[in-house]
Amino acid sequence: MLGPSLQGKNMGDRLRLAVGVMGNAASLLLYAAPILTFSRVIRKKGTEGFSCIPYIIALLNCLLYTWYGLPIVSYRWENFPVVTINGLGILLEFSFILIYFWFASGRDKAKMLFIFSGSEEKRETMKVAATLIPVILVFSITAIISGFLFHDHHHRKVFVGSVALVASVAMYGSPLVVVKQVIQTKSIEFMPFYLSFFSFIASSLWMAYGLLSHDLFLASPNLVGSPLGILQLVLYCKYRKRGIIEEPNKWDLEQNEEKSKQLQLVINNDANGKS
Repeated sequence: MLGPSLQGKNMGDRLRLAVGVMGNAASLLLYAAPILTFSRVIRKKGTEGFSCIPYIIALLNCLLYTWYGLPIVSYRWENFPVVTINGLGILLEFSFILIYFWFASGRDKAKMLFIFSGSEEKRETMKVAATLIPVILVFSITAIISGFLFHDHHHRKVFVGSVALVASVAMYGSPLVVVKQVIQTKSIEFMPFYLSFFSFIASSLWMAYGLLSHDLFLASPNLVGSPLGILQLVLYCKYRKRGIIEEPNKWDLEQNEEKSKQLQLVINNDANGKS
């Protein structure tokens, strides 16, 4: 028969695994939420002015935490849920960045690849490249240093976890750019509800997972992510109502324009008849 301490440990491991699975599900929905946005980008063949920076920072976060969860850094597969979801996140974020880069100018693809045509086109592609290259370098340097300079799991976790902590805080802080845009324009067009909602749910669950694992490198960044998720949801509710009141319906505008033309035609006919 198992002793009380062993039973408690088994119960704690099961609870941690359950929270990790729920965190995976919420993070999957979070990472997949921009699919709707990028389907619109593909359909309209243009990025419509929104920023790619949050997706590049999210890519760095996924790269670092995948490395953090692997047995090279963590002890065996203790952070297996972290590896699975961030590995999938790498695939999704990299796909989003490629789509953004491809349609940044909304022009000919061959011109896009060689960025020789227009200044606007060149600025967009150079901005993406200037952010993406340092991200790849940061991950590569972190992986090399942790793999070759440190020879035990504890020091590797401290080093990789510290770098990942900074990247994760930056990832959760990057929507502040969108928040600023929402406040200035009083429009929620570039802040989808599901992205904000799943960000809040995922960060809350991973914070709980980190606390159950006694791992501050997993819990700490979500102490930032959870309040920021709440802020985005509050702004969404506020400006959604205002948007519904202020934003006219396109069909109504077309009807009003047609009525105006008909009225002008009647007036002109009357004027011609009187003359």
